[in-house]
Amino acid sequence: MFKFRLHNEPNTEQTVDKKALLFGLMSVFLCGIGFSIIAPVVPFLVQPYTSSPGEQAIVVTLLTSVYAVCVFFAAPVLGALSDKYGRRPLLLLCLLGSAIGYFVFGIGGALWVLFAGRIIEGVTGGSISTIFAYFADIIPPQQRTKYFGWVSAVVGAGTVIGPTLGGLFAKFGYAAPMYFGAIITLMNVVFGMLYMPESLDKKKRLKEITLVRLNPFTQLASILSMRNLTRLLVSAFLLWIPNGSLQAVFSQFTMDTFHWKPALIGLMFSIMGVQDIISQGFIMPKLLKKLSDKQIAMLGMVSEMIGYSLIAASALFSFYPLFIAGMFIFGFGDSIFGPSFNGMLSKSVDSSEQGRIQGGSQSIQALARMIEPIIGGQIYVSLGHAAPAFMGILLMAAAILVLSKGRHASV
Repeated sequence: MFKFRLHNEPNTEQTVDKKALLFGLMSVFLCGIGFSIIAPVVPFLVQPYTSSPGEQAIVVTLLTSVYAVCVFFAAPVLGALSDKYGRRPLLLLCLLGSAIGYFVFGIGGALWVLFAGRIIEGVTGGSISTIFAYFADIIPPQQRTKYFGWVSAVVGAGTVIGPTLGGLFAKFGYAAPMYFGAIITLMNVVFGMLYMPESLDKKKRLKEITLVRLNPFTQLASILSMRNLTRLLVSAFLLWIPNGSLQAVFSQFTMDTFHWKPALIGLMFSIMGVQDIISQGFIMPKLLKKLSDKQIAMLGMVSEMIGYSLIAASALFSFYPLFIAGMFIFGFGDSIFGPSFNGMLSKSVDSSEQGRIQGGSQSIQALARMIEPIIGGQIYVSLGHAAPAFMGILLMAAAILVLSKGRHASV
């Protein structure tokens, strides 16, 4: 087993399984491609089954919301199962479900088929929480924020490739990116079956799973009752609502406001991915030397609020350079908030609870995603294209206020 030494620990030699690290990074890279390759074409797949741009926007956001509902109920179950039986089988199951979901969505033919594809993917939508639990297993607590930054950079690399591929494959039909996403995800399953080592030692696994632990509402209440996590999770929830609303209407927004086509939408996603790599490769290491996890998270939130302001202005003036500038600033904030948030989260519990805490976080994020697409789609249609961005400004201000009073400054 290949290992390399992690420094900053003078009295103990802590190591990371290089093979496990390689699989984890490869897995998130392929997930990044799979998730992002479909983004430029979803509105175009929905278009044949709707009668107006407004109805199209509502359906696109409902597809996101249905996925989130399924994740909300499934994530605690998947998290508990991974604490009991290990990360490997659950992660492979989740990835296989995603591949089937992409394939069904690509088949299409009716709106109910599109929703069926999203439901299948959502029921097995625990891959992200399981991957973060996997990394938490193999990485010492002091190093997690740094490595979660690596994860974000690798996902960024996947999102550079994914949307561009999606825009290019759309020339062969709007369903083509969905099929390619399914193939990429299946490749990840095969790679995992061949090379993925189990990260959770049997001695550290959960002894038994109670029905209470499988209840998403009980788990949500339990996690929110943890005093050191309450403000962190509430602030993240307030951040995720406008974030998801923006993602849900992004393609529709650029179509309606700037008349962009799939290739240009995909290119914008790719540029954001490049920026994520730059942020994690050059900026995040410098921030970690000077700021705490909480301070980095706060900086990310302020950046996102500025980004929302520019995006709102771009809608009001129909001036796409403002939109591009806003997305860059928003993307920077998002890229540094994620690793700092996951770093604080993973340090709060021991190995046997990583699946639970990550599954709970995924459930809270899914709860936000149930709300955000519906709110985002409705206010987009009824109040104008700038409304989701204005909502982002208000909720980000609230999130900053909540986190600033938390107790994570020293983390």
